[in-house]
Order: sequence, then C-alpha cells, then structure tokens
Amino acid sequence: MMNKHIGSSIDDHIEEKLNEEEFITYFDRSQIISNISQRIYEMRIKSGLSQKELAEKANTTQPVIARLESGKDNRVPSLDLLDKIAHAVNKKINISFS
Repeated sequence: MMNKHIGSSIDDHIEEKLNEEEFITYFDRSQIISNISQRIYEMRIKSGLSQKELAEKANTTQPVIARLESGKDNRVPSLDLLDKIAHAVNKKINISFS
C-alpha cells in the first residue's frame, strides 16, 4: 500500500489535518505555547536579564524559565506564573480572544 503523503508538502498535510477536531485542538495549543515562549524570551532579552535573573525577580527557578522559553513543554503556564514574569520586567498581561 502506498503512503498518500509521499510527495505532498507539510502544508498540504496540515491543511488536510485541519479538518480533524483533535488535530485542531493540539495544533492551536502548540501555537499558544510557542507564542508564550517567544514572548517570554523577547521580554527577557529586551530587559537585559539572564534566565536566572528573571527567575529570581519572578520568584521562580531558572529551569522553569528555560522550560517556558524552549516551547517544548506541552503544559500551558498558569496565569499566576505569567503574571509574576510580566511584573518582573514591568509589563502587564494582555489577553485577547479571536
């Protein structure tokens, strides 16, 4: 039996999968985690802080900051943790729905 995905692009495969509810949920969650990790990294760099320094200011640990910045953890960080990180760099959380 031939694999129907051989010769197709990843974009084609994703577009096909976007019709499956479970994939949509997983894909959306992955994008949220990726966006959060990117924002935390950018805020830390713009603030001139190391991971350890940000962790200390946010009352958490360096491994937590590293995990969040990696974007590889499937857990979505709590609002409490995000709020601590935001305050550590003099920012506020802004949540929007679209």
